[in-house]
Amino acid sequence: MNLPTTGKSKKLSASSFDDLPEAVRETDVASPISKRPARWVVVAAAAIVGLVGLILGIRALQNNSSPIVTVPPNATASPPPNTDRVLGHYTYTEAPEKELESISADGGIKLRTAAARAYTAMVAAAQADGVSIGVLSGFRSIKEQEGLFFEVKQERSQSVTDRANVSAPPGHSEHHTGYAIDMGDGNVPATNLSPDFENTAAFKWLESNAAKYSFELSFPKNNIQGVTYEPWHWRFVGDRTSLETFFKARGK
Repeated sequence: MNLPTTGKSKKLSASSFDDLPEAVRETDVASPISKRPARWVVVAAAAIVGLVGLILGIRALQNNSSPIVTVPPNATASPPPNTDRVLGHYTYTEAPEKELESISADGGIKLRTAAARAYTAMVAAAQADGVSIGVLSGFRSIKEQEGLFFEVKQERSQSVTDRANVSAPPGHSEHHTGYAIDMGDGNVPATNLSPDFENTAAFKWLESNAAKYSFELSFPKNNIQGVTYEPWHWRFVGDRTSLETFFKARGK
């Protein structure tokens, strides 16, 4: 009679393993098929986890950061509107005395040199067409504007608003610049500084020809400043300084 072998059991072959009862296979003998996942599966899973974390991190930063505003390379910022106005009139500084040139026979009425020369040429052209243009006012200092505004206001018992409709407060008149001029018809002086000036030959000629000499009407009907229509009041915009003087004042 053969006795059972003692000690450790011998390793079973795959064919012998299949012949063992199921209970013995599960408890006493290790499976010949490895249950550890392949190395590439572990690496791929780690990469996916890392990528998901990166995406979530980027989204969190985007949600917490300020939006980035891109500006086209050729874009220019619009200038802020001028809020330094008084009763509808913009602020202007006085023209330097050395830049003024006389345009009247008595030398009392002056404009800046560029405006003075353009005015002289314009008057000569009008005369050639049989039209007489007369000058009523040119450069005006702030001191002169104070008298024109406050003294006349008192004489006429006007409120400051009513006065501002026909005359700018000191420091806010286009006449300070040396580029503004009041004109009349030399043949119809009764229309000077009156809306009736629009019915004269001088005004009609100016409407058709003033732009050739770089003069434009400052306060047309229904102007944006709300100033009373002044067909006699024109301004020179024929060089860089004059153009910037008037259009920077209004923020355009």
